Amino acid sequence: MDRKEKEVLVETLKGVFAEAGSVVMTEYSGMTVAEMEGLRAKLREQGASIRVVNNRLAKIALKGTPAEGASDMLTGPVAIAWADDMISAPKVTVEFAKDSDYLNIIGGFMGEEVFDENGIVALSKLPSREELIGMVAARLLGQASEIGSRLNSVGSALRGAVEVIQEKAAA
Repeated sequence: MDRKEKEVLVETLKGVFAEAGSVVMTEYSGMTVAEMEGLRAKLREQGASIRVVNNRLAKIALKGTPAEGASDMLTGPVAIAWADDMISAPKVTVEFAKDSDYLNIIGGFMGEEVFDENGIVALSKLPSREELIGMVAARLLGQASEIGSRLNSVGSALRGAVEVIQEKAAA
């Protein structure tokens, strides 16, 4: 790789690190090409990506960023997984690592927060954006139906009282 290609790669990594919701750093030594392609496919389904990085170039890309502390994790063969949202890359990589003997989570970062392996595992357990939207929608619909039933109960009680008064007046 010549100097120009390295400069382009560093700029690409800077863009990834700046715009990603979260970045997961993994050690992939021993994985077959088929296993890596399987991981890529699962990440792609969730809108995430993975890339094997040159540690020295990745450290250069991290220099001066809020997540510069994550550069200490860049030792050995490292691949980074990232996505625009904060949850999908950690969720897929942690799930894949459970079944793989060769993929190990090193750590990662989200904005200024640098996480170790346990932090990435905890991040993977959070609900996804779609799940959160569903939870909020269900809560809002539940509240709206509760308000509707309470308003109807007042009207029903008033109607019952009016009917009792009408019956007494008729008798």
